[in-house]
Amino acid sequence: MTEEREAATRKKRIDPLLKAANWKVIRYENGMNLSQYNKCALEEYPTDNGPADYALCLDGKIVAVVEAKKVSLGPQNVLTQAERYAEGIKGSPFNFSGFRVPFIYSTNGEIIWYHDLRNPLNRSRVVAKFHTPDALLERLRDTFDASCQRLAGWENAHPLIRPYQADANAAIEQAIRDRKRQMLVAMATGTGKTYTMVNQIFRLMESGVAKRILFLVDRRALAAQAVKAFASFEARPGLKFDRSYEVYSQRFFREDFEEDEKFDPKVLPSNYLLEPKPGHAFVYVCTIQRMTINLFGRSAVFGGDDEPIDEDAEQMNIPIHAFDLIIADECHRGYTAADQSVWRRTLDHFDAIKIGLTATPAAHTMAYFREIVFKYDYARAVREGFLVDYDAVALDSNVRMNGIFLKAGEEVGVIDATTGLQSYDHLEDERLFDTAEVERTITSPDSNRKILSEIRKYAEEHEERFGRFPKTLIFAVNDLSHMSHADQLVDLARDVFGKGDSFVQKITGKVDRPLQHIREFRNRPMPAVVVTVDMLSTGVDIPDLEFIVFLRPVKSRILFEQMLGRGTRKGERCPDKSHFVVFDCFGGTLLEYFRQATGITAEPPEKETRSITQVIKDIWDNRDREYNTRVLVRRLQRIDKEMSGEARDLFAAYIPSGDLKRFAAGLPARLHEDFPATMAILRNPEFSDLLLHYPRPPRSLIVAYENTDEVSSRYIFRDSAGTEYKPEDYLTTFSTFVKENPEHIEAIRILLDRPKDWGTDALSELRQKLAASRYRFTVENLQMAHKVRYNKALVDIISMVKHAAREEEPLCTAEQRIHRVFDKMAYAMSLTPDQQQWLDKIREHLIANLSISKSDFDIIPIFSNEGGWNKANRIFSGQLPDLIRQWNEAIAA
Repeated sequence: MTEEREAATRKKRIDPLLKAANWKVIRYENGMNLSQYNKCALEEYPTDNGPADYALCLDGKIVAVVEAKKVSLGPQNVLTQAERYAEGIKGSPFNFSGFRVPFIYSTNGEIIWYHDLRNPLNRSRVVAKFHTPDALLERLRDTFDASCQRLAGWENAHPLIRPYQADANAAIEQAIRDRKRQMLVAMATGTGKTYTMVNQIFRLMESGVAKRILFLVDRRALAAQAVKAFASFEARPGLKFDRSYEVYSQRFFREDFEEDEKFDPKVLPSNYLLEPKPGHAFVYVCTIQRMTINLFGRSAVFGGDDEPIDEDAEQMNIPIHAFDLIIADECHRGYTAADQSVWRRTLDHFDAIKIGLTATPAAHTMAYFREIVFKYDYARAVREGFLVDYDAVALDSNVRMNGIFLKAGEEVGVIDATTGLQSYDHLEDERLFDTAEVERTITSPDSNRKILSEIRKYAEEHEERFGRFPKTLIFAVNDLSHMSHADQLVDLARDVFGKGDSFVQKITGKVDRPLQHIREFRNRPMPAVVVTVDMLSTGVDIPDLEFIVFLRPVKSRILFEQMLGRGTRKGERCPDKSHFVVFDCFGGTLLEYFRQATGITAEPPEKETRSITQVIKDIWDNRDREYNTRVLVRRLQRIDKEMSGEARDLFAAYIPSGDLKRFAAGLPARLHEDFPATMAILRNPEFSDLLLHYPRPPRSLIVAYENTDEVSSRYIFRDSAGTEYKPEDYLTTFSTFVKENPEHIEAIRILLDRPKDWGTDALSELRQKLAASRYRFTVENLQMAHKVRYNKALVDIISMVKHAAREEEPLCTAEQRIHRVFDKMAYAMSLTPDQQQWLDKIREHLIANLSISKSDFDIIPIFSNEGGWNKANRIFSGQLPDLIRQWNEAIAA
């Protein structure tokens, strides 16, 4: 192949790029009067250091130099040549440390490098296209340095911004002042990333650092949430964000919002994208799918998602300077290599500051955004009280851990995946299905039912303890037509929980109006149990969620942490939510698999980026032939496993007996011995088409009606380092902790040696310090461990501490303890009816709180509503202070 010369590259590739950016390409002639030229690219423009390939002329002034190279050369290294020409421009009004133009470019017609020379901190970078004349004119007139100074001097004192959110703002603003163009902000799910960024955007817009903002999300539901966040944010006292600046969005539907919510989002005028103006100041909230269509057409958008594609989206010629700032929310998304490619290409189109937001930074996210400028992780958010931690329950299921073994003679159902019709068969021989085939090739209704029954036990205990049924989210394996694991779980759960159809619902992309169902799950008592696959795995806010059930095996750390993040928020309708419970239906192996995961993990893409025909082409073109041959062998072996007998007959027209497995095994040797003949087979158009569209066997699902599963469960106790403990080991550790810490925890010393000093302050200290220890000795964890170990429910904290220090101390509940105290004191005093009435209220309070103080009488409603301290003390003839001391001491004794 003849190598393309530089002159050809310029005419064939570079000139069209300049013209597409509205630069008129003109060859410079001696004596030309620059003042007569505007928006021109002058070829061979003379400088003191030699002729520049192109000089961009704007309003009679040279504002940029373009250095051109032939397509076979990389343009990055020749920016220095453009710098040399920039130093040699004659008669320029500009001087930036010796550079006589503000901007330079270098390009080979495929890749364009750009450098703003006005500030030594500005980094050179790749841009997707040349800037238009209007874009460069706008940059010449900007006051970025002054805007950054204004921003630095503006105190971030919004009353609703939390300290760590202000820290995030400060880190972003410092990175922008340092001229960083790509940065990552990692904040745990539930810590208010969107709210943080709404405040950030207002600060950037007010200071003039950025005016045209693109807020990218990956789901329409998240776009609706973001629009509401901007509308509700009070930028200044009495002034909402959307009253200060325009907030636009893509088109929504009525069901994207609450039924009683004002539905008035503004759709972005197309000229804001096509003709960006310096006077524009707005935020545009949009899905990345829609923006991809706007930039590259409908065929470019990636599929395989529940997210519907906007029918009104169309391809547009959007210039690269349409936005100053892009916020990419949930930027970890894109679990396939193809998705990542489209995601990057969409962001790469714009020459803007780019900020990625995620709770789960991954290797591909870090590679793009380069640096985490701020991190606020889950453990810190729990420690500082902004999120809740989780308890773990391991469900040991023989089916989930070992697969399904069917004996000869067993009756099974066989469901046709195409029609849904079910037939019945008796096995003629035994069959073993491994765990990967469960819910995909075979299902055991008994296993699913027993797992749900086990979860029901925990739900009933929770309801008895807290007075509410726990909102429960179950992740199923799939929601395939006629083979849906989600549908089976919904049907079984309605039987197991026995509270009607509305109590248990499915929310996936296949239900009507899924966003409305999500809102109902979030805001209403029912449904209380929801089964999903992917739809509620990310970006959906369900603060009152208390049970998360993993019946779906997960291998992606990103996806796992996003699914886990659905439960981390504090409750809205259940303000006493102190934790949530994760049910690992794979014997705890799922939690163990991710326990050692690092903060940034490289994860292999789930799907291939290249088609098999592209792999064959790369072998033909001798591009890394050995590697691509290995890739092709694996692809052919996979096809052999997936194809039907009909496909084997069709392949027989090209390879012996249609044996693709044997053909793949011998392919490296064939290519080595007779490359042309082997490639003739592979490149045959009919053969290539068959590799893509080979017939598959009809799909079916075996229903193992006679299979019985063995299911049990156990609590997993975890310390702050992730170490797991059995109940007996956890209590042994607690006993050691109590015995070693009386000197450090005054409340322990009081319980063991000075019960007369017991009171609400001591109880508060005890609970706080036990929970804050590395072992997470919360009352709930300790009670659960005692229940499992001693079969004793709701043991009070006093008993647990005393028993840990002295094993002979009995374990009792708070109710038993308080009744014993009052039974003893009943013999020592006779009560009037009024005193008895007050004593009953005091008894009720003590059962719940294990101590009482004078201030409680004026704070706690059951006391204050009856007249508070003064009335109570009068009824007890002024003896109430002594009685309080006696009660507290007796409780701790």
